[in-house]
Amino acid sequence: MTDTPADDTYRVQIEYCTQCRWLPRAAWLAQELLTTFETELTELALKPGKGGVFVVRVNDEVVWDRREQGFPEPTAVKRLVRDRVAPGKSLGHSEKSAE
Repeated sequence: MTDTPADDTYRVQIEYCTQCRWLPRAAWLAQELLTTFETELTELALKPGKGGVFVVRVNDEVVWDRREQGFPEPTAVKRLVRDRVAPGKSLGHSEKSAE
């Protein structure tokens, strides 16, 4: 097994609706994810969109879509991201309070 940068590259993308003015919500969620996964994530991008979109992706895999699941609580998104980028990582008190 070779240790290449691509092996541990985790990119999160939050696509948000500019027409709905959801940039503050997307930026807040981005801050929460970057704080929690500061050593695991290699990139976090905010992508302007239209038509009511609010989608969170990890390496192009949709992990949350507002149209199907409503607006996410940060803890729910953190769990989904954690399961993909750092399965053994504890989310501490935020994980315990969500259960």
